Parts: sequence; C-alpha cells; structure tokens
Amino acid sequence: MNSTDGDSGYASAGAAASAQDLSDLPVLVRSFRSEDLPACRKLYVEGLLGGRLAENDTGLDIDDIDSAYMKTPGNHFWVTETTEQADGAAGQVVGMIGVQHHEAGVGEIRRLRVRSDVRRRGVGSHLIETALRYCQEHGYLKITLDTFMDREPAIKLFEKFRFRHSRTRNISGKDLMYFYLDLYSQDERPREQS
Repeated sequence: MNSTDGDSGYASAGAAASAQDLSDLPVLVRSFRSEDLPACRKLYVEGLLGGRLAENDTGLDIDDIDSAYMKTPGNHFWVTETTEQADGAAGQVVGMIGVQHHEAGVGEIRRLRVRSDVRRRGVGSHLIETALRYCQEHGYLKITLDTFMDREPAIKLFEKFRFRHSRTRNISGKDLMYFYLDLYSQDERPREQS
C-alpha cells in the first residue's frame, strides 16, 4: 500500500493495519516432498542476486533436493506452505530452508528463501525456528550460514535469532557475510518472578 491509496488521508493508519495483516499469514512448515521441487527451483532462481549464480555456488543441491538433503543423514529440507484457503484452493509453497551437516557438531543453514510477496510476514522466522530445532535435536553445537550483504532483511532476521557475524569475504565484487550461532552457549532466560 502506498500513501496515495484510499480517500481518507489516513495513510499511516492504513499502513499500520496492513502491517498487522502481514504478520498473520497462516502457514505450515513441513518436510520437502518431491512434488515441491518446481516451487523450490522457482524460489531459488527468484532469490539469485542479479539473476545469476554466485561464484561460490553451483545450485546442484536444488536440482536434487531429495539426495542432497532428504536421503543424507543429518541433513533435512523444509518448505513453508500457505494453509488451504476458504475457497478450498490448495496451499502454495512460499518459503524453503535446508540444513546440511558437513562436520562433527556443526549444521549449516542453506537455501533460506521466502517468496517476495509474503516477506515480512513471519515466514522466514518459522523456517529458521524449524531449522534450529532440528539442529538442537541432532546435537549440533554450532550453526553456520552465509548471505550477501545486499540481503539486509535476511541479516536482520539472523541477528534476531542471535547469529553473530564472524567474517566477510569479497566474491566477484559482492561482500559475502558469514554468521554462526553457538547452541551450547544459549543461556536460559530467567523466568520472571510473580
């Protein structure tokens, strides 16, 4: 919604209502199924910066999510699907995330994507929460991920979940930022006393 929408002149009230509506997208995070592959490929391609593969990425895991994530122990892949609509229309895949396990005690979050028209509606948070829960259940002590500096909303999301920036490296003129989260150092928050 832009400030010229509507007749009332209450653009800020309309924007606030719109923002509130955006926070309540009914979604289900579930494990990847083979029929999700076309939607995942589309999300992947839409998320490429400048429409091109980065120098450090082959994209081969997206071509075979089943082998790269679902059939490899310690790895997993999820999609976020909108819930069935009131008119009976089926849900749509609007987000995805994967976890890969390459070294002892470490999980890597990969392929976080949220369809552009549903961003800032909690989809990314649901996906991160699911991936972190999986990592905890599998005893991973450290979680890593990377993203390009151009993805400011993603960086803010990672910071919300207390990921820490560890280093930055330049790849083909773009800054790739590396983040980590130590699960073993997560302190329980003290409960409020009544």
